[in-house]
Amino acid sequence: MEPYDAILLVSFGGPEAPDEVMPFLRRVTAGRGIPDERLAEVGEHYYHFGGRSPINDQNRALLVALRAELDARGEDVPVLWGNRNSAPFITDALRDGYAAGLRRVVAVTTSAYSSYSSCRQYRENLAAAVAELAEEGIEVAVDKIGPYAPRPGFGAANLERLLESMRALDGAPDEEIALLFVTHSIPTAMDETSGPGDGDGDLYQRQHLALASSLTEESNRRLGRDLTGELVFCSRSGPPSQPWLEPDVNDRIEELARDGVRTVVLAPIGFVSDHMEVVYDLDTEAAETAEKVGVRLVRVPTVGTLPTFVRDLVDAVEERAAEARGEAVPDFPGRMPAVCAPGCCPNLRAARPALCGRD
Repeated sequence: MEPYDAILLVSFGGPEAPDEVMPFLRRVTAGRGIPDERLAEVGEHYYHFGGRSPINDQNRALLVALRAELDARGEDVPVLWGNRNSAPFITDALRDGYAAGLRRVVAVTTSAYSSYSSCRQYRENLAAAVAELAEEGIEVAVDKIGPYAPRPGFGAANLERLLESMRALDGAPDEEIALLFVTHSIPTAMDETSGPGDGDGDLYQRQHLALASSLTEESNRRLGRDLTGELVFCSRSGPPSQPWLEPDVNDRIEELARDGVRTVVLAPIGFVSDHMEVVYDLDTEAAETAEKVGVRLVRVPTVGTLPTFVRDLVDAVEERAAEARGEAVPDFPGRMPAVCAPGCCPNLRAARPALCGRD
């Protein structure tokens, strides 16, 4: 792991009690002028589960899994945890690490793809934390692994989950099965500007489509099927006047039912764990839609703490350390640099400093 003396797991965060829901949502939407009345509507998703998001417990499980994998490799580097929008916050995690003698940290986010919301916003949060600590006289260096959706290990972990679920469909004819790969919708303008500033844009969507295509091809080959996979979206939250990526998963389920589909397989490749967008938007809303139109819904688990996924995350950290030492690292199709190119996934609302980039 040299030159790093700690790993920082960085996640979105979530409330753990009903009285934390509204403060959490206000932090998430700070600066956007969203009234409390609208936030209260979103808050009902959390109150539906007792006011507790599953994400923090899933991060705790991932921390345990990372620790076990590091121990198996003989790596005694500490693993810290900081959230963007709820305790433990990034700044506090870095401050505590500094007090324990940790000076150079490599960050691993729980978001795998390239876009403003799934990469650069995390880099902005890291920059803000480092700047706040600098004002306290605390100097901490933070690097970050690159977006890992294109990594072969991430694909292998998603394939493992998909095959587990698809094997339960023995006997169902192909023409009655639809395979939907699900991710979080984002504004089309954010997708169009995702990726390096001098690139083709749409990298967020292209990364998903590449993974969905490879998973469809390989699962068909292994199971002797001939299914066509589609990419669909969930969790739209913008105003109706703002274009977001479509089709919505619920709309597509209804359309498929009208076309004679009897089983819909939902593979949430856009998420690494079963947090709120999965347990509410898919396991609750999409499940209700499927029941309404008479479709059997098979929900593929997220990669979570699957050993294949955890090993790949640690591989990514070791490769980032090798890069920091000036060593060559393995290449693969779609590999993203750990240091982002100028203009990569810009903030379309305001220009803010971001770590781990050349801009």
